Amino acid sequence: MAYKDIYFIGIGGIGMSAIARYYNFQGYRVSGYDRTPSDLTHALEKEGISIHYEDNTGYIPEDVSSTLVIYTPAIPSDMGELVYVREHGYKVVKRSAALGEISAGQHCLAVAGTHGKTTTSTLLAHILTASGSGCSAFLGGISKNYGTNLLMSRNPVIVAEADEFDRSFLQLHPEIAVITAMDADHLDIYSDLDHVREAFRQFASQVTGTLITRLGLDITSSETKAKVLRYSYNDARADFYAGNIRKDDCGHFTFDLNWPDGVIHDCRCGVPGWVNVENSIAAAAIALCHGISPEKIRESLASFSGVKRRFDIHINTPHCSYIDDYAHHPKELESAISSIRDIFPGRKLTAVFQPHLYTRTRDFADDFAAALSKADRLILLDIYPAREEPIPGVTSSIIFDKVTAADKVLLTKDELLPYLQHEDVDILATFGAGDIDRLCAPITEMLEKRTETGDCR
Repeated sequence: MAYKDIYFIGIGGIGMSAIARYYNFQGYRVSGYDRTPSDLTHALEKEGISIHYEDNTGYIPEDVSSTLVIYTPAIPSDMGELVYVREHGYKVVKRSAALGEISAGQHCLAVAGTHGKTTTSTLLAHILTASGSGCSAFLGGISKNYGTNLLMSRNPVIVAEADEFDRSFLQLHPEIAVITAMDADHLDIYSDLDHVREAFRQFASQVTGTLITRLGLDITSSETKAKVLRYSYNDARADFYAGNIRKDDCGHFTFDLNWPDGVIHDCRCGVPGWVNVENSIAAAAIALCHGISPEKIRESLASFSGVKRRFDIHINTPHCSYIDDYAHHPKELESAISSIRDIFPGRKLTAVFQPHLYTRTRDFADDFAAALSKADRLILLDIYPAREEPIPGVTSSIIFDKVTAADKVLLTKDELLPYLQHEDVDILATFGAGDIDRLCAPITEMLEKRTETGDCR
């Protein structure tokens, strides 16, 4: 029997909400549960999707045979609704399996990597959309060009953010794929870096056409049947790299994109920061391999507006700037802080960081401290637990105590706004994958009251 109802457990997650939108667009009855209301759940409700915020099996569609249940692995295995659907014979699949089924039979272009994948996949989706080629896209963030994490097209091409969490990306068999990074992360799942790399090598083996990896990653042609190419920010040993790089006063870069068939002159990424040049090269590499013309790629890169919470500049004046970023891994913090230093040389950076997960805090405390020590001033918040229970002895203090910056303070999230009211701010950056994003609007409003005119965004 064909499914009529699609029920989501954890519908408010960025990846889950995109799939919910897809099924809603296709005409299914879509509903679901999430723990707390958010901007994403409010948007889904406006689109006609019914959502509730209590663990209550009474909301689950009654017809077992005509209902598909999709859940996120971030949901605890003993959650009441999840236990109920498993015990009562519903078809129950993870989000990754649903995405794998949707992408099967279409031209799948995938972006994998422990960081950089959301901006790169959103860039790729924008290139295909703005060029007129078209694609459906399941994104890990909200595209600022389109105001959504789902794009729909009649063209049978899917852009997928290939998430390594819970080995989800192994459900995909892409035609063309990029791997941006293979750093240690999700060690609650993988236990160590070797197992992380092993999963990425398995993903590489599933690519059917062309695999493009960041120069230096340990993936070779012996591990995949796909053609292997390399990309780099500015290393001429790669197949795709930037040359003749120029930066303007507001941190936007213009560069020449070198690729095997020539040079695309005077590319300019629509969002600032050297890291976005690197992301642009990765996205352009997939697009070129897919057959998008160099001229369309140049035009599309220039019109890219970015992704919410990915180096998201809310205020940019000569005397006060505010940037919000999803960075929640030490390497991501290093890249974001480096980009901020590059764009705003000589200015004082205040970094606010909300650690995400007890296990990640425990596993990378030293690396977090090293990255955050590169700020002039650190405001460190309590750990956002997400799916995890507390671990004895693991608090934000194990990072805080190792930070070498002399100006540092440990606060709760509720203490942040009152604290900032009385602090001078030159550049403020908020980092984290938890609920720190709920403070972006009030922080922006507070700082705007202080700023002078002269916005150079």
